[in-house]
Amino acid sequence: MEKMKFQKITLFSGIMLALNSLIGSGWLFGAGTAARVAGPAAILSWLLGAVIIISIALTYVELGAMFPESGGMSRYAQYSHGPLLGFIAAWANWISLITLVPMEAVASVQYMSSWPWTWANWTHHFMKNGNITTPGLLVVFGFMLVFTLINFWSVKLMTRFTNLISIFKILLPTLTIGMLIATGFHSSNFGHSVNTFMPYGSRSIFEAAAISGIIMSYDAFQTVINMGGEMINPHKNIVRGVLISMIITAVIYIMLQVAFIGAIDPNLLAQKGWHGINYTSPFADIAILLGMNWLAILLYMDAFVSPFGTGVAFVATASRALAAMTHTGHLPQWLGRLERRYMIPRLAMVVDLILAVVMVSLFRNWSLLATVITGSTLIAYLTGPVTVMSLRKMNVNLRRPFHPRFMSWLAPFAFILTSLSIYWTMWPTTVQVIGVILLGLPIYLYYEIKYHHASGLRDLRNSYWMLTYLVFISIISYIGSKGFGGKDWLKYPWDFIVIIICSLGFYRWAVASRMKKIDPVAEKINTKVKMPEKDH
Repeated sequence: MEKMKFQKITLFSGIMLALNSLIGSGWLFGAGTAARVAGPAAILSWLLGAVIIISIALTYVELGAMFPESGGMSRYAQYSHGPLLGFIAAWANWISLITLVPMEAVASVQYMSSWPWTWANWTHHFMKNGNITTPGLLVVFGFMLVFTLINFWSVKLMTRFTNLISIFKILLPTLTIGMLIATGFHSSNFGHSVNTFMPYGSRSIFEAAAISGIIMSYDAFQTVINMGGEMINPHKNIVRGVLISMIITAVIYIMLQVAFIGAIDPNLLAQKGWHGINYTSPFADIAILLGMNWLAILLYMDAFVSPFGTGVAFVATASRALAAMTHTGHLPQWLGRLERRYMIPRLAMVVDLILAVVMVSLFRNWSLLATVITGSTLIAYLTGPVTVMSLRKMNVNLRRPFHPRFMSWLAPFAFILTSLSIYWTMWPTTVQVIGVILLGLPIYLYYEIKYHHASGLRDLRNSYWMLTYLVFISIISYIGSKGFGGKDWLKYPWDFIVIIICSLGFYRWAVASRMKKIDPVAEKINTKVKMPEKDH
């Protein structure tokens, strides 16, 4: 890691690092869960997820090119709207990062619980009715401890570990797609009309996008943006790195979904329907049914490799995100303390591990953890479209290597899509995630009043829109349509229409709530940005 500060990262290296983060446990479970929720229309859910995250990502690409700094995504909101909004966005992003760690451990244990070998019968009681049991939970704790220890002792060990498995993580999904399509593909499974392609209606497409881990599976685009300061030609390669890695990932995920739908036995579908297709280890179970035991063994191996690689990487990311949050003086300074030999925030890692244990004890299955991650990440991402347009209005002279004209309509479009996606995470998960995020506010207020003499509270008006928004989306989630866990007082698609109209109002309020002047720290970082030779 220390060497990376001096060695510029090429576009290819940036894309490979992003793909290593993007391809985690999402591919092992996402296709199976999405097919159960939406049937063949799950293909559209993956396409929708890609559109949503690419829209959000482009707003952050402009910000990343303007402020190429390590871990910058947790700071951008502060530059335009002050410390409180910056804290809420950083806290929400950190919650998603610490939840990713147990989710990857759960993925490994869930695949373990379906090992078909006689000698492995002891693993079968790790799961019951789709949830991790207490014995399974102990194994999850063990895995999380290993993830942490790999990071705890050495950054070099962590980077070698993740580099070693990146190729395997990309090749195995590709091999799985090819083998399932070549061996047992039933085109009749895709239906012969709109009704059979979309057996549970259009609403199920949106539901699958959030609760099947689809949006979460695309989330790691921020890897490229957070490395912006170390990339060759960041004004070109940040946007290229994000788009290329996202498009490759989308193609892999969509083709995995196509292969999964085509591989289901039509007789089983006729008996149970898509809602009845419930594999503990989706692709491995299908491989065994098709007689490809060698592929099943590779998939069981990957159920350790992919989650372990992603889990180890996100222990590093989450600890650094927590350490970075101490810089504003709203968290205990000891959390940001670096161990002298390896320059690792070990105390932050320990706190992250304790909180990850709490999260997995509350949310005991992969799909629920994926939904928590989706909800908290999206709340953090609400600030991206707002910040990018606020900064354009605050200072037109900032150096902007990536300055697309379409941002004026893309930013509100991305805000609306983000808002809808938060709603799709479903009641009561929506309010549970919001509750966890709001738990950070008393901590912020304590440090603000004690050490800053409440100076930051003068800028409270810059954040009223977010606090009001969280109340609004909680109410809509509660009264919304039945398919999204609500009381069905506001029926589908009227719930969507209300959210779209109100979100546009919140977006305008948010941009109008910007500070009068940009944070001086941001201006200092921006002066170091090199502009491309031809800039208009």
